[in-house]
Amino acid sequence: MTNPIEPNTSRRTFFSQAALGAAGLAAAGQLARTATAADDAPSKSLIGENDVILFQGDSITDAGRDRKTAGQANHQAALGKGYAWMAAAELLTSHPDAGLQIYNRGISGNKVYQLADRWQADCLDLKPNVVSILIGVNDIWHKLNGRYDGTVEVYEKDYRALLERTRKALPDVRLVICEPFVLRCGAVNDSWFPAFDEYRAAAKRVSDAFDATFVPYQTMFDTAVQYAPPEHWAGDGVHPSPYGASLMASFWTNAVLGHSA
Repeated sequence: MTNPIEPNTSRRTFFSQAALGAAGLAAAGQLARTATAADDAPSKSLIGENDVILFQGDSITDAGRDRKTAGQANHQAALGKGYAWMAAAELLTSHPDAGLQIYNRGISGNKVYQLADRWQADCLDLKPNVVSILIGVNDIWHKLNGRYDGTVEVYEKDYRALLERTRKALPDVRLVICEPFVLRCGAVNDSWFPAFDEYRAAAKRVSDAFDATFVPYQTMFDTAVQYAPPEHWAGDGVHPSPYGASLMASFWTNAVLGHSA
């Protein structure tokens, strides 16, 4: 996927790209005609009629979702309070008659192998048409704090195995791989680097190998901190504020709906 953020993006341009909101998404046809990418054409939308869309990941995706209502599609409490809910709301507003069913199965603290442990019930049994995964920050964070001994090689191997399993069970599934990200504040310090960048690179390799749509969240936040400090977007450097989650949701919907910026 073409990177939706160009270097030296102006403040006005950046936020007009990021904050489409419901009104902007309702004008998707016009956006698709006017947006430009490296090949001068937008990519195709991943969203179809009656699609089941699943968000997967760790606490950033979980965002306090209500487990008791997890089986209810399009239910705000079940979708949490973060980017997954905000992106779902944009999709449901822009596609009111599409019959979309959107679920969130993110679980706080998860690493890739923990996704695999629950993948049958929390992914394959739902038979999603679109699966979006944001995973990776715990794979390094828990290693740094001594709670996990995995490596970036394990992360990539486990990630590839998870997607191979998914494609075998759901051959037509459309995959969205979100880039793991951190901001340099709160819990994030120099000890995270350069190792964290290796996890980002691994996620991109996995995305490319499975022809997934890649959402470049680190690049997005690297641009965002030109306009507001890191704490504005994620106070602890890992978990996005409402501002950060809103930005994530807008860039996710841009990528998934085939909008270029």
